[in-house]
Amino acid sequence: MRDRAAIDTIKGYFYQFDYSIFQMLNLQRENDTITIEGIEDVDLETASEATAIQCKYYSKTEYNHSVIAEPIRHMLDHFAEVKKGKKPKINYKIRGCYKSGQNKLNLPLTVKDLKDNFLIYRKQNTKHEHHSELGLDDLALSEFISCLEVDVNAKDFDMQFQDLIKSIVRIFKCSNFSAEYFYYNNALRVVKDLAVQPIVDCRKISKKDFFNRINTKKILFNEWFISIKGEKLYFQSLRKEYFSVLNISSFERFFLLEIDSTTYSRSELKHLLFSISRKWSKLSAREPKPFCPYVYMHGISTVELFELKKELISEDFLFWDGFDFEGAKFNPKSIVRRADNNNKIKLKIINSIDFISLIVQEISFTKEIYQFYLKDSFFSCTNSAIKHIQIQVSDLSKINNII
Repeated sequence: MRDRAAIDTIKGYFYQFDYSIFQMLNLQRENDTITIEGIEDVDLETASEATAIQCKYYSKTEYNHSVIAEPIRHMLDHFAEVKKGKKPKINYKIRGCYKSGQNKLNLPLTVKDLKDNFLIYRKQNTKHEHHSELGLDDLALSEFISCLEVDVNAKDFDMQFQDLIKSIVRIFKCSNFSAEYFYYNNALRVVKDLAVQPIVDCRKISKKDFFNRINTKKILFNEWFISIKGEKLYFQSLRKEYFSVLNISSFERFFLLEIDSTTYSRSELKHLLFSISRKWSKLSAREPKPFCPYVYMHGISTVELFELKKELISEDFLFWDGFDFEGAKFNPKSIVRRADNNNKIKLKIINSIDFISLIVQEISFTKEIYQFYLKDSFFSCTNSAIKHIQIQVSDLSKINNII
């Protein structure tokens, strides 16, 4: 069981990231920007205004003024620099989700409330008046309050997430699955990558660039996404969406697998090949259109492929590879022949990535391609009529959990 405290910490990060994604999706103009971890957690900049937002998740904590006092003082520091003409004017927003205690905060804020609850404090037995130390009078504090929005009744984690998924479905006109596993997963990767950039300017992205980066039909292996979903549920969702068909149609299915030479295990690969063949073949005499899948193993050496084939044959696991005799050239017509109960062919092994397109051209039936890659997609299908699912995995062993 995953550590509950760790999950709560991760949720805090996700809460902020989800809010950033939601704000980005709903910017009005393509050139409007967001900066992740800028002045505050999220900085919004449009053609007409800029807003620095502190966004926190305290679902198990009672609201107290002390929780947001330091962020407010930090914002007032920035405001003081604005007053001196050293920085451009912006708006400030603090939003948080709390278990209880929201009624302790009286809104709208008055100058007195601002001072008493947030700016006057004691540290190491010394009284501080933060506004006085910054040289700000009541008139300046009134101006600061006019630029400040405090929301202690922000939506909880699940409600915010559901709103985000609904926005993605509406904007991209997609299913809930695609919204979560394609667009949200990709968006989370983009935001996370921005957040770790050391230079502030590198943490800024426009709405146009953000949309371009998340609008891809690839399922990325995102450790952050999996950490909140849970690996078991993540694999179950992919299996339900793509690999849980009860009555398998007689389609021509291609499984493209990337091999990591540093962790390669022949026995592990054989186990995966047996699984693919067992689940995605129908070879009984009663089957009117018998079939078996194609498999291409990207990154496997020529020598290892030869040894693998030799071992499969020794175990009576029959396959075709498109080479009719020793020394023959590859023949796509040979490999596309129908496997059936008589020839007992359980798999069609593709030796080279260059052969895939040749084989596809020979097939007149419905075709589906399932590509599992480690870092970068290695095969591109130009025929939009062919279903091409691209799933990033951390290693070969994960594929069995998906299919």
